[in-house]
Amino acid sequence: MSTAIVIGATGLVGKCLVQQLLSDPAYSSVVALTRRATGLRADKYREHVVEFGRPDTYAERLRGDVLFSAMGTTRAQAGSIEAQRTVDYGYQLEVAKLAAQQGVKTYVLVSSRGASPSSRVAYMKMKGELERDVQGLGFSALQILRPGPITGVRETPRLGEALAETVLGAFNALGLLKSFRPISGDQLARAMRRAATLSGKRTHEPLELFSLAE
Repeated sequence: MSTAIVIGATGLVGKCLVQQLLSDPAYSSVVALTRRATGLRADKYREHVVEFGRPDTYAERLRGDVLFSAMGTTRAQAGSIEAQRTVDYGYQLEVAKLAAQQGVKTYVLVSSRGASPSSRVAYMKMKGELERDVQGLGFSALQILRPGPITGVRETPRLGEALAETVLGAFNALGLLKSFRPISGDQLARAMRRAATLSGKRTHEPLELFSLAE
């Protein structure tokens, strides 16, 4: 059985993922590095509240078989695009580097539809740069998931996303904008677990994630 390491466990997708991993017999241990306590208790769950800006304080925690990264924030929550980049790019890249150095073999990263280092959209650009920069870290298996809109109950509702989901749902019902089809946090977490069983390096586009989730 394997040890899973999760960052982003306090978010929508991360919460779903941790709950699924705790019920998955393939994993004997689930280790979460979080910015705040979740209050979750389980026999095979270990949680460490860390300052991601101080990697020397948590590097030793990154020992396991699979690193799942569901970390992310919004510009509004972070306060600025620079602060968002610190989380969405800086923290995630540092964790990935340390995990690879500690011998973690598999890395599953939640990115975004449209991610590209050459994008003119700041969010898509930082996601694309992260995808690019984790490629050479030495993971035996690297699975990048690019979801469209993610649905589910969040601690902090995102009005803009809710409106977009309604509009996209109407278009999807007409067979339009299929690549923008919303995926639930639970489905995306299932897709992450499935991706962790795959070998090699691959980027999974939005519609592929529904097949992975099955």
